[in-house]
Amino acid sequence: MDLNKLKGQLQTEVDTAFLYDSIAAIQSDDNLSRVLQSLAEIEKGHAQHMLHKVHEFEPNHAMPQASSRAKFQLKLGKLFGYSSIISSLSNIEKQFAVNAIKNKIQNGEKPNGFEHNHLNIIEAVNNNKALNVSGGLLSKFESRHKSVGGNALRAAVLGSSDGLLSNMSLVMGVAGAAVDNKGILLTGIAGLLAGAISMALGEWLSVQSSRELNQRQIELETEELEASPEEEKKELVLLYQAKGMNAEEAQKLADKAFENPETAIDAIITEELGIDKEELGGSAWEAAIASFLLFATGAIIPLYPFMILDGQNAVLLSIASSIVGLFGIGAAITLLTGKSVLFSGFRQVAFGVVAAAFTYGIGHLIGVSLA
Repeated sequence: MDLNKLKGQLQTEVDTAFLYDSIAAIQSDDNLSRVLQSLAEIEKGHAQHMLHKVHEFEPNHAMPQASSRAKFQLKLGKLFGYSSIISSLSNIEKQFAVNAIKNKIQNGEKPNGFEHNHLNIIEAVNNNKALNVSGGLLSKFESRHKSVGGNALRAAVLGSSDGLLSNMSLVMGVAGAAVDNKGILLTGIAGLLAGAISMALGEWLSVQSSRELNQRQIELETEELEASPEEEKKELVLLYQAKGMNAEEAQKLADKAFENPETAIDAIITEELGIDKEELGGSAWEAAIASFLLFATGAIIPLYPFMILDGQNAVLLSIASSIVGLFGIGAAITLLTGKSVLFSGFRQVAFGVVAAAFTYGIGHLIGVSLA
């Protein structure tokens, strides 16, 4: 087997164990913490196994520390919510499962189903479901997310990417038509504002609509609880059982939840609707402002050179700045996908350059025609 590939797999196991351990350490719920710590210990065992394989080629190779990428991921999780990390770990576990099955098939062995166990557990955490851990307890984990939502990191990457790509294409198209700097700046600023306002309005409508829908669902559940509390309790028991609890544990937890109307409706909202009652879909205004700023941040990158330079120099600096920005966005995407930084970065650059070249060419043709 290729030594570099073995070292890469070893680093992945170390990073995965580090992230499981780090997230487990901040949990207030003991059950969830134990689930994550158990996964971390298993990954440490996998890392030891990979290190033994590496030692067959390099006997003195030491166990690596967690990579700077994993540490950066953890820092971003504190800002944007830990679901982005859980999603990334889910992708890693999925790849581990696929590789394990492939290896067994190649060796003439039959997969036994255990290959997907880690994936099932981490996806259960990601979906607010886990064996012997109620959704109410797991909601504590999810409530650490910012009010702009657990997908804030994804929104940040996509928002800035949209701003950069759209304004880069717009600016290059106008520059290709041989428009002077003032015309390019006016067009670019108009594109920045139009795109940012559109993104902000769309995000506001999305979050506000979600909030209103959630509030309506809560009202309906409250009415049902008042009309038939026993039926609602039976449904809650079944939900707990569906999440892996035995009948006795499910009944005890449901009985405790129904000790008073407030805790009963909280349990129903969490378990049946999957809604965080405190946030109800997040702040629409915060989401709108964040979308506006993220889009504007990306859109200013291809535009600022025309504020300080003229002509071809401004065009070249705009292209160079946009390439750096596109690569950075592509690299940030790897925090969600787990792919290679170079691959994702250069792929993003390629898409952007093709779009800019196309609009520049169209602008040039239109400019020549008008002239």
